[in-house]
Amino acid sequence: MSRKYFGTDGVRGKVGEMPITPDFVMKLGWAAGKVLAKQGSKKVLIGKDTRISGYMLEAALEAGLSAAGLKPVLLGPMPTPAVAYLTRTFRAEAGVVISASHNPFYDNGIKFFSTQGTKLPDEVEDAIEQAMEQDLCCVESAQLGKASRIDDAPGRYIEFCKSTFPSELSLDELKIVVDCAHGATYHIAPSVFRELGADVITMGCAPDGLNINDNVGSTAPKALVERVLQEKADLGIAFDGDGDRLIMVDHTGYEVDGDELLYIIARDLQQQGTLVGGVVGTLMTNLGLEVALTKLDIPLVRAKVGDRYVMELLQEKGWRLGGENSGHIICLDQTTTGDGIIASLQVLKAASRANKTLFELRKEIKKFPQILINVRFSGEHDPLSSVEVQQSVREVEQALGNTGRVLLRKSGTEPLIRVMVEGEIEAEVKSFAEKIAVQVTAAK
Repeated sequence: MSRKYFGTDGVRGKVGEMPITPDFVMKLGWAAGKVLAKQGSKKVLIGKDTRISGYMLEAALEAGLSAAGLKPVLLGPMPTPAVAYLTRTFRAEAGVVISASHNPFYDNGIKFFSTQGTKLPDEVEDAIEQAMEQDLCCVESAQLGKASRIDDAPGRYIEFCKSTFPSELSLDELKIVVDCAHGATYHIAPSVFRELGADVITMGCAPDGLNINDNVGSTAPKALVERVLQEKADLGIAFDGDGDRLIMVDHTGYEVDGDELLYIIARDLQQQGTLVGGVVGTLMTNLGLEVALTKLDIPLVRAKVGDRYVMELLQEKGWRLGGENSGHIICLDQTTTGDGIIASLQVLKAASRANKTLFELRKEIKKFPQILINVRFSGEHDPLSSVEVQQSVREVEQALGNTGRVLLRKSGTEPLIRVMVEGEIEAEVKSFAEKIAVQVTAAK
């Protein structure tokens, strides 16, 4: 069916505009409650990031769920993967996260987890959309859901994160800068690393409702780089606003992205004999990761861009490790969804086992220069069907041979064609990308 509300990661938009309005979110809570209420517990956990609009949307969801006869259980500010974990451990009907991830504070969104702590399949989201077309009706007063709160939710999740780091290892020798983006990990991540022995320096840990992702966090790592160098720290870790992805920085100030982190984790798992199958990346995964994994005889397959597609391919192949270069890393041997804190702990575990620094580990993979050019088009014509564009792509692919890649794809949110070229020589790659972009522009 054609979707009106759900995108690739739940429902998202600008606060105060459809669909992120109190009345819509209340009905969304009611519709989700009608569809998801199957387990018998009637509990639905609600977590949120630190945006000021979270209070308003939390109250609207609470009202909608209660009207459907479900029991809202409030967690307060919690990382998205924490809500997935707690939903599973409390055997709740579902989990709901109020967050717009790495977006600015004036955006927000709603996403759901199943009772197993996984993102909802398409058919369930479709059923919720169909329920939205019905008139909201309240259950009898005696059947209304009663709200409650879990006060020790942060502590429960901290202990879970620590459990993914072997007890025989510690972080005693490390000085780490932790940037929480003024988001949902602000009261979680520093405690995890401190309790494992690290000397932790915090930044982005003073949320005021308006400063989430504001020049801090994984999408703006410049501040972390500067702080790591200033503090002479061993490394830095930056999370995004809802804590489901990360970027790391080594002691030289080099930004270690998701592709490099995937390599470090995969290599460690292989050495431990616990790697299942191979690694799932995306169409944007750097060719350097594929080359480095091939040398280890570890297969890489590419999914469409988006963590839900990475997850689908992991489940299809029965593999356990995948992710995106943006730092959204899924370690299914540890948890059910992308988790920035747990992914960072797997990297630190690999470093401790190998007795190497992050700098030394990331040097083992050589990324290829990758140039991305966004070309805006009117939407009336499809530049990808242009004979001239296709010919230009063929010429570049022939020139690159086996040492590079060309990828053209439409943006899922804007009228843009994304032109990506990667290869061994940066100047050559840049020239090739510009050549194709000229043809795409002419074909608008």
